[in-house]
Amino acid sequence: MVVLINGSFGVGKTTVARLLRGALAGSAIYDPEWVGVALMRLARLVPLKTPGREDFQDLGLWRTSAVAGVRLFRSLVRGPVIVPMTFSRRDYFDEVAAGIRRFDPEVRVFCLKASLPTVKKRLTGRGTQIEGPGADWIARRIVECAEAHRDPHFGEPVDTEGRSAREVCEDVFERLRPSGAEIV
Repeated sequence: MVVLINGSFGVGKTTVARLLRGALAGSAIYDPEWVGVALMRLARLVPLKTPGREDFQDLGLWRTSAVAGVRLFRSLVRGPVIVPMTFSRRDYFDEVAAGIRRFDPEVRVFCLKASLPTVKKRLTGRGTQIEGPGADWIARRIVECAEAHRDPHFGEPVDTEGRSAREVCEDVFERLRPSGAEIV
């Protein structure tokens, strides 16, 4: 099984993914953001098909590599592959989700949600600048995510407002498992 955890920057995807990793036997986390960062650095040296873009998700190569990476991890681990990603563009989300469903029809998609003020507070709490010079991209993206994630198409909604990461993990865990065993 593949578990996609969608949500805005700062909503808690990575933290919840780590907690789920500890709760789901044999699971692993695959974070395609690392490939995206590498591709953006590569784009500075080698012209890629979408020059001048500021988001690696705009690169078709990244979307293809995200699916390929999930497939590789799925072939290597016996438990679920947990994939934290931030999608606000429906076409990109659909492309990656459909690619994963071709080899794993059991994919589950959750969308972690919180209010814009909460996301801003969480981001600034971890030291991310969301206002002022150089913060235009993140400021724009968190607003795009807040708007897009109202649509349940982006995943089964999971409210994180006023909840700890452990509570959110337990919620997702309960939705994933058929029996009532305790979370590890």
